[in-house]
Amino acid sequence: MQLLEALPKLISWAIPLIILAVIILPQAIRILREYERGVIFRLGKLLGAKGPGLIFLIPIVDRMVRMDLRVVTISVERQEVMTRDNVPVTVDAVVYFRVIDPQAAVVKVENFLKATSLMSQTTLRSVLGQAPLDDLLSQRESINLKLQEIIDRQTEPWGVKVTAVEVKDVALPDTMKRAMAKQAEAERERRAKIVNAEGEFQAAEKMVQAAAMMSKEPIALQLRFLQTMREISSEHNTTTFLPVPIDLFAPFKKSEPPKS
Repeated sequence: MQLLEALPKLISWAIPLIILAVIILPQAIRILREYERGVIFRLGKLLGAKGPGLIFLIPIVDRMVRMDLRVVTISVERQEVMTRDNVPVTVDAVVYFRVIDPQAAVVKVENFLKATSLMSQTTLRSVLGQAPLDDLLSQRESINLKLQEIIDRQTEPWGVKVTAVEVKDVALPDTMKRAMAKQAEAERERRAKIVNAEGEFQAAEKMVQAAAMMSKEPIALQLRFLQTMREISSEHNTTTFLPVPIDLFAPFKKSEPPKS
């Protein structure tokens, strides 16, 4: 009988407690994933980074900033760049980075994503402006490494690690494209002429060597005459060439007419 009389009082006390628990528990308990960290502030003072797993906070007193430690990809907008040899180009790039120090990423910079993006833009213009066009087109890997080193050095105090920078596209003006096409065509013609000249030079060397061998063995020249006649006759030509050795006319050349 007394229990029944006390039951309304218990219910009147339990309902506020349940309501208070429903309101307070979501603010006091946080669950962080494996790739997340929580930077805790207590009355505005930094306590440190916690996680992953279950995190308990003091409601109203503690405040948590959730940080993602996965690699983030940002696309650097197209930038108008003047190369060292005064060629205007348009370039864009992709930057890969991740947060390695959650406390620094929250305390030392207001928005690390925006700051890293702006730093990438300015560094891209600065580095590519110091490189000639030929290096920009052919030495892409070394330029990417240089960009990564400079951006990573600037973002290191913010707790951000730049893992890679890739220049995606280099857009050239139409006049420069036509000039490069003419240059490539002239280069191909130059190489073709050099190859042709080298072939003629080698052929001349072989002919000189063959002539030297035939001069030592006169019979070789006659054999060559016979081989040439055989080649001509095998082509079913109506015209036949009969080579006559010059040695046959030697006796006539030696005999001189008598002087009067």
